[in-house]
Amino acid sequence: MPRWLIEAQFVSIELGIMSNHPRVQYRDVPGASEILTPDFLAFLASLDDAMRDQVAAVRSARAERLHQALRNHVPPRSLPSSEATSEPWQVPAMPAPLLLPGIEISGPASIASMMVQALDPGPEGERAAGYLDDDEDSGGHSLADTVAAAQNRKAAVEGTLSAEDPQRGKSYRVEPGPLPFFMHRERGLYLDEQQVTVDGRPIAASLLGIAATLFHCGRSQAERGESINFYLPKTESVGEVRLYRAVFDHARAHLPYLADGSIRAILLVESLPAAFEMEEMLFALGPYAAGLNAARWDLKASLIEYAMTNPAGVWPDRFDVDIKTTPFLANLFRRLVAICLRHGAVPIGGMATALPSRDEAVNQQAARAIQADKEWEARQGFRRGWVAHIHHMAAAARPFVELEKSGWRPSPEMADPANYPLRIETPTGSITELGTRRNLRTLLEYLEGWLRGRGAKGIDSMAGRPGTRPALMEDLATARISVAQTAQRLLHESLCEDSGRRHSPIMVKEILATECDDIIARLGDLSEPELRRRYQYSLGIALRWIRNYTELDFRSLGSYTRDELATIGRGPDAL
Repeated sequence: MPRWLIEAQFVSIELGIMSNHPRVQYRDVPGASEILTPDFLAFLASLDDAMRDQVAAVRSARAERLHQALRNHVPPRSLPSSEATSEPWQVPAMPAPLLLPGIEISGPASIASMMVQALDPGPEGERAAGYLDDDEDSGGHSLADTVAAAQNRKAAVEGTLSAEDPQRGKSYRVEPGPLPFFMHRERGLYLDEQQVTVDGRPIAASLLGIAATLFHCGRSQAERGESINFYLPKTESVGEVRLYRAVFDHARAHLPYLADGSIRAILLVESLPAAFEMEEMLFALGPYAAGLNAARWDLKASLIEYAMTNPAGVWPDRFDVDIKTTPFLANLFRRLVAICLRHGAVPIGGMATALPSRDEAVNQQAARAIQADKEWEARQGFRRGWVAHIHHMAAAARPFVELEKSGWRPSPEMADPANYPLRIETPTGSITELGTRRNLRTLLEYLEGWLRGRGAKGIDSMAGRPGTRPALMEDLATARISVAQTAQRLLHESLCEDSGRRHSPIMVKEILATECDDIIARLGDLSEPELRRRYQYSLGIALRWIRNYTELDFRSLGSYTRDELATIGRGPDAL
C-alpha cells in the first residue's frame, strides 16, 4: 500500500483493536483514550441497545421508499392530514442565540486550526453569529475525525482550544470575547462507523457522533448553561426524526448533567421525501425542535436520484439551476420558511461557498453575488445562512442583520404553508458537455482531497478556462450531485446541446482522462508522485461511483474505507 494512502487513513493497519468495555471494541486512533473512556463506552453500548432495531427499521424504510420510486414509479408524496398539519402548536421557547440574525460559519470540526479561525473574528473584526462544527459532509468520515471533533468541541467550549502548524510556523489560539453559538453536525443515520463495534457489529455513525458530543462537549455546555444544538443531516421521514428524539431522551435519562439541560435540533431538508414531511418532522422532534434548514446541493442531488429512471426528468447543468430563479425550488424554500414561522421555529438558509482570491476584483465580484443571494434569503424570511470562509462572513451576514434592524417582519401570508403548495418539476435549462466536464473535474479534485482525509476542498471546475472567478469550497454534497447528474445523463444517453454528442461511457471516460491529464500537467514536473497518484486513483474511483449510480446503487462515498477505495482506484475501469 502506498505511504500516502496509509497516512490518509489517519491510522495504520498495524494499530490494534482496543477495548475499555467488554462489549465495545474500537480501532486505536489519536485521542481515543480521552474520548472513548470506559464510562462513555458503557453509555454508547446502552444507546446502541436501545436504538439498533430502530436504526435498522429506518434504513429499511429508506431503501423501500427509493425502490418504490425507481422501480415502481411511485414517488414520495405528502402524508395524510394530522395533528402536525391541522392543529395549532408551537416549538418550545427558543434559546436566545438561535434567534440571532446573521451568518453561521461552517468547517470541519476535526481540524483544530480551522475551528480556531472559524471562532475568531473575520477580516472586518466581527465574529459569526454561529458556528456549524461539522463532522459530516466536510469531515473525513473516519473514527479519527469523530474523536478529534469531540476533543476540539470540548476544548473550544472550555476555552482551551489551540493548534500548532510547525511547517508554516503558525500557532492558533482563540481570541478573547464571546464566541459564536455552536451547531454540531454528525454523520447521517445511513452510515456505520466500521472501526467501532458493539457485540461485533458496527455502530451507527450518527449514534457515535451524537453520543460523543453529548457526553463530552455537551457536559461542558450544560455546565455553562448553554443549549446543546444539533443539525440533523439527511433526514427523510417522521420515523427517522422520532429515532433522533428517542436518542436525546435516552441521553437525558442516562447522563445526569443533561436532565435539565437544553438540547435543540434543526432538521436539514436535503432529500425529496423530507420535503413532503417538513411540518410533520418538525412536530415529531417535540421538545427538541428548533427549526429547518434549506439545503441546496444535497436536495438537488436527491431530486436527481429520485428521477434517475425517468426519461423526462433529466436535469440541465446543475450550475444553472439557481434556487432564486427556479420557481418550484423557490416555492419549496418559501414553504419551509412558512412552516417555521407558523410554529415559532427558525428557518436557516443555504451556503455561500466562495473562497478568497488574490485578485481583489474577484473578491468583490464574489461578495456582490453572496450579498445578493443572502438578500434574497432574508427577504423570504430566513433568519440566517451559512458561509464557508471567514473572508466573506460580513457580506453574507449583512443582509440578515440590516433587514432585522430595519424593522421588517414577515407578513402573515408568509407564515401560511398553504400559500406554497409543494410541487416537484424538472428545471428548464441546457444539457451541455461543458456541464458534464465541470462535474467530472470537480469529482476528480474532490476525490483527491478525500484520499488524503479531507471532506472539503477548494475547487475551480473551470480551471484553465477564460474568465476570472473564485474557487468554491466543495464538500461531499457537491461530489454526490456531480456523480448523480453524470449517471442520469448516461442512463438516458442525453444529447449535449453544445457539442452534439450523446452521453456514453466512452465520452465520460474520455472526459475524465482528459481532465485528469490536465490537472496533473498543471501540477508541474516537481509535484510529488503521491499527489499525482492520488489523482490517478481518483479517476478509477469516479468511474466506479458513476457506474454504481447507473445501476441505481446510490451508496455514499462515506461508506467506503480508504482501503476499499485504494483497491477500486488501482483496479480495472468500472465503466
